[in-house]
Amino acid sequence: MLRRFISDTAKILPRRRTGVCAKHQRRLATTIKQARVLAIVPITEKLVRK
Repeated sequence: MLRRFISDTAKILPRRRTGVCAKHQRRLATTIKQARVLAIVPITEKLVRK
């Protein structure tokens, strides 16, 4: 579910892209950071060059 709010390079998407209010964006960012610590969500994505 959190992958919807993370870019291809594993960065947290801004509010204007996600469409959530400021309160929920802060909560979302905290949740994503906790998921990274627990290794549920990757910290970085490897860029595959063709």
